[in-house]
This record gives sequence, C-alpha cells and structure tokens, in this order.
Amino acid sequence: MKITQVEFMTSAVLPEQYPTENRPEIALSGRSNVGKSSLINCLVNRKNIARISSRPGKTQTINFFLVNEEIVFADVPGYGFAKVSKKIRESWGKMMETYFTSRENLMSVIQIVDLRHPPTKDDQSMYQFLKHYQIPVIIAATKADKLPKSKWHKHLKQVKEVLQMDSSDTLILFSSETRMGKDELLAEIEKRIVGSIAE
Repeated sequence: MKITQVEFMTSAVLPEQYPTENRPEIALSGRSNVGKSSLINCLVNRKNIARISSRPGKTQTINFFLVNEEIVFADVPGYGFAKVSKKIRESWGKMMETYFTSRENLMSVIQIVDLRHPPTKDDQSMYQFLKHYQIPVIIAATKADKLPKSKWHKHLKQVKEVLQMDSSDTLILFSSETRMGKDELLAEIEKRIVGSIAE
C-alpha cells in the first residue's frame, strides 16, 4: 500500500459528527506523548497533518483523515494523560468507548506503545478492552531508533509479555525518525481493509 493523498475530514466528539460515508476505517490509539502524531505523519508522508504537541492530552476530539480517497484514519485522543481533570478524562473515555464499540466500519486499531519502556497499566487496559470487544488490533512499538539494535528483541518480548498479547496479533517494530516498520505497517493495514473495499 502506498499513500499518495490525504486530507483532513472532520473532528468529532459525538457519533452524529462522525463521517457518514461508509469507508473502511483504521483507528490509531496510544498513550499521550507516545509518538502517535509522528507515526501518522510518517505513514501519510506529511510533516504536520497530525499536529504534534508537547502537551499531553491536547487532542480532545477524534480526528478523521481521508486517505487515498478510499479509507479513513481516525486519530483518537491519547490516554493516560495526568495533567487534565478527572472529569475531562472520564468524558474522553466515554467518547472513545462509544466510538470503538459502535463504529461498524472500524476494521482495526493500531495501538502504539513505547518500545523503550514496559507497557503501562493504561496500555494494558486499552489492549484488554480491544480484545474484549473483539476489535482487531495491530501493536506498533515505536521509538525503536532510541534503543540499540541489540536490545530490540528483549524489549519486543517485554511488550508481548506485559500486554499478554494474543499470538495471532501483529507486533511491528517502528520508528518515525528512520521510517523503520512503515512499509510493514502499511502492508498490515492494507491486509485488514482489502476485503472490505472489495465488498
């Protein structure tokens, strides 16, 4: 899969604000400051289609992007942000739960974790949530360029063990800086959506 075109569609909080076109959708989820915006920008070959913020929790809406005029990327708010009120955290959580459990054209979720550190409790909860609702998931372990190559295997094993990953789920080593894992992740996305486009 090669991405040649991308455009911002809309931001949404409520289901009635979601795009109404029935295109296959891929959601991108991860802890705040894990590098989600950088990963999206890397995938679509743009520098700032997804805004990169140094302030965790800044993204408060689900942002939808039309890719190649045929699929949609949904950038959901980061989880695990500490510097916002409990009330806001709860409202964001409800917004995300509604989206994940009601969006019929959601084909898969790319859950992004930081390869350098063990997955957090929030990472574990998110993964368990997706598995509970039988939502297909791809794990992207990003910031691989920040670790020596000799430690990649050990840290990938740690991700699998802490998340208690299902052996059928895909784990991809990724770096937005070096573009490592980009082609592999795009191929995985294509695999998830090709059937739905054919239909």
